[in-house]
Amino acid sequence: MTVNLKLLAAEIAAMGLVFALALFLAAGTVAWLAGWVFLTLFFGFVVALSAWLLRSNPGLLTERMTGIGKSDQKTWDKFFYAFANVVFLVWLIVMPLDAVRFRWSHVPGALQVVGATLLLGSFYLFFLTFRENSYLSPAVRIQADRGQTVVTTGLYRYVRHPMYAAAIVFLMGTTLLLGSWYGLIVAFILVIGVALRAVQEERALRAELPGYAAYQARVRYRLIPRVW
Repeated sequence: MTVNLKLLAAEIAAMGLVFALALFLAAGTVAWLAGWVFLTLFFGFVVALSAWLLRSNPGLLTERMTGIGKSDQKTWDKFFYAFANVVFLVWLIVMPLDAVRFRWSHVPGALQVVGATLLLGSFYLFFLTFRENSYLSPAVRIQADRGQTVVTTGLYRYVRHPMYAAAIVFLMGTTLLLGSWYGLIVAFILVIGVALRAVQEERALRAELPGYAAYQARVRYRLIPRVW
């Protein structure tokens, strides 16, 4: 499958611009080391993962680029996706307002280092998930056009939604790295949204994807082993 490289570059560049504007305009300065560290780590990972997918799984890369808005995306998920993007943008703005512009709270430097470590850990979890699941669409849809089957290997042996589990680690790590306790409040809203989406997604998978009900019975936990 041929990947539209111009579209890929445009999507990454647009995302980078939005992230940078949200962070540094809210901060009121570009002299914010933690903000630059986050952007460097995050977009370094995005570019590296995209390059790996381009070589190893171009079909998945194309799905990641074009999956949103397809006719078979669940209607409820279209609303969720829009809501989640708005809350995510609010989260990006709240953290620099808190940590830099108004200094409402203070996160010790040692915890910021912990945050960076968690962020890097989330990248590794994301990679393991992408490596295992070729049907990792950003949209909740049954990918009949791609011959979707149930994935039961790798991290999927332990939790049913390792991508969402990685997202939670990403949210926590980023908030600590950027030094914002108030960011944790908005991150918690996103975590609740992720959990609700996981439940709704499973209903669709159980009803429409052969073999998912058996997998669901075998792997008990959604996000955190022995917790939920």
